[in-house]
Amino acid sequence: MSEITSDSGVMAALRHQMTLAAARQAVSASNLANVNTPGYRAREADFAETLDGKLGGDELRLTDSRHLAGAAPSGPNSRETEGLAARADGNNVQIDRELLSMTQAAGEFARAQTALAAKFRLVRYAINEAR
Repeated sequence: MSEITSDSGVMAALRHQMTLAAARQAVSASNLANVNTPGYRAREADFAETLDGKLGGDELRLTDSRHLAGAAPSGPNSRETEGLAARADGNNVQIDRELLSMTQAAGEFARAQTALAAKFRLVRYAINEAR
């Protein structure tokens, strides 16, 4: 069975989609928070770098054998958005663009959340039918 069609593969893909959508929203929220900051340059989520960081094994160092291993916590990776016109103060944040990005990310998150909830309903149904 391929990894994406297994239950754990589907859940991992949905979790990944939700994480990416949340990262996009966090970066857009940061841009909106700095809309009046002179010289601020808009940023966008850098998914390739985020994925490389996750696959690169940023592991926490265990200081006690009773500790659990895990990935180091990190915020969304971002890079400066290119090609945006700057205002006279050097700031290039465009409110409409950021609101659209947040709306799209919210939709992506909601779709993944709905699919994940449906998957859990199927599991619950299977458990209840087995009784």
